[in-house]
Amino acid sequence: MAVTPTDLSAALVMTPVAPADWLVVLPPAWCLLTGALLLMLRKSLHLQAWLAVPALAVLVLIDAALLAHVSTNGPVTMVMGRWLPPFGIAFTADLTGVLFALAGAVVALAGAVHALTDIDGRGRRYGFYPFLLLLMAGVSGAFLTGDIFNLYVWFEVLLISSFGLITLGSEPRQIDGAIKYAFLNLIATTLFLVTTGYLYGIFGTLNMADIAVKAAAARTELPLMTLATLYLLAFGMKAAAFPVNFWLPASYHTPRVVVSALFAGLLTKVGIYALLRTLIMLFPLEREELSFVIALAGAATMLVGALGAIGQSDIRRLLGYAVISGIGVMLAGLSLGSPGGIGGAIFYALHSMVVMTALYMAAGLAGRLAGSFDLNRLGGLYTRSALFSALSLVLFFAVSGLPPFSGFWPKVMVAKAAMDIGAWWLVVVVLLTGFLTTIAFGRVFALAYWRPAADVLPDETIPPSALVPLAALTALTVVFGLFPDPLLSLVQHAAQGLADPQAYIGSVFPGRT
Repeated sequence: MAVTPTDLSAALVMTPVAPADWLVVLPPAWCLLTGALLLMLRKSLHLQAWLAVPALAVLVLIDAALLAHVSTNGPVTMVMGRWLPPFGIAFTADLTGVLFALAGAVVALAGAVHALTDIDGRGRRYGFYPFLLLLMAGVSGAFLTGDIFNLYVWFEVLLISSFGLITLGSEPRQIDGAIKYAFLNLIATTLFLVTTGYLYGIFGTLNMADIAVKAAAARTELPLMTLATLYLLAFGMKAAAFPVNFWLPASYHTPRVVVSALFAGLLTKVGIYALLRTLIMLFPLEREELSFVIALAGAATMLVGALGAIGQSDIRRLLGYAVISGIGVMLAGLSLGSPGGIGGAIFYALHSMVVMTALYMAAGLAGRLAGSFDLNRLGGLYTRSALFSALSLVLFFAVSGLPPFSGFWPKVMVAKAAMDIGAWWLVVVVLLTGFLTTIAFGRVFALAYWRPAADVLPDETIPPSALVPLAALTALTVVFGLFPDPLLSLVQHAAQGLADPQAYIGSVFPGRT
């Protein structure tokens, strides 16, 4: 694709940057800066936690301010340096990206507070807090970038930090889990990079707004179905969709519990976000052609996750399968392609980020109180802490999609969108997996909480620094279950923005449609 001197000179024009525009790039920049500071304080371990928690609280405030700005003014773009799009690197924040970024920041803050008692001195020496801030830099950058190659770069940033977190302590089981985790993720990353190179060869640009415009203008002349299929496979691996989901339950139970909680809340959701961004905004007609394949993958993912959860006796492995089942619901919403389906997928992703993080925290506290994660040995948790048991029960209801908690509404949205097009079989799968998930977690509560303990339980208590983030995340599931309208409105507008990206394109290229 030829580039003229006029194009280059236009790309070098300096345009003023509004103060609010700096919010777009501030989340990843802030995480990188504070992560570097924590790394410099590696010999002052007692300071790391007390700096990391306020830093993540500031990240939540930044993302909340960005959400307020975007919801009021529409998508906003900031370009690095003097090279304007499509030549420069752009960060573009729309409702979808900012909602994911804010939920991720909330999850990371809760994890950092929980880690005050879950990560000992050895874990801090191995770099838990610097890795956490680096992870959030990658996650925030992935949600806010407007350049598909830089989406790959931010994926690499979060993968590098996740490798450090999963091997925290260098225990044999952690190394084993890291190998399984790394293998398929590296294959997915390689496929992502190869596909992106192919995309650049076709379009001559990596800016997502520019790709959306050019793909719509020359859809019949370009091999867009190949690109969409390759991205579906690459990001499906990242999201742990069937049949490439086996790495998740083989690895998520091996690291520290708080690391598993962060992984469950963040990593697979970046894959889902990438699927939404590419298949809905860039290749919508190709997504429609692939809709039945995506729906089948979503249904299989839901069933494999729910049945796998029923068959597990280790709570951490059970939760890994619950993560997989939730990914299936999001894929079902993606396959439908309607505003209701896409909105349901976004809503469920946000719900899953909060609930799955909280469930892993609850599992860690259950193991701490009972001295085991094995359901065959657990018991008596209700007698140890009625408050902790009540919080756990709310989370069990929420992950099962029961009212009046946050998991109910996105399933209703997906089911209604499926009924609107006559896909009754998909509705049946959504309802069936919700029933199976209820059985799986009802079994956990009956055995671990309600059943009397067979042995003398360890003399352990739940410290407030571990109970507070669990209670806060649980409260979010209740609030968004009882009062879903604000979030429903946001996710519906986010879905419309993905399906009709004119505002997104106008933010990157003012005056261009």
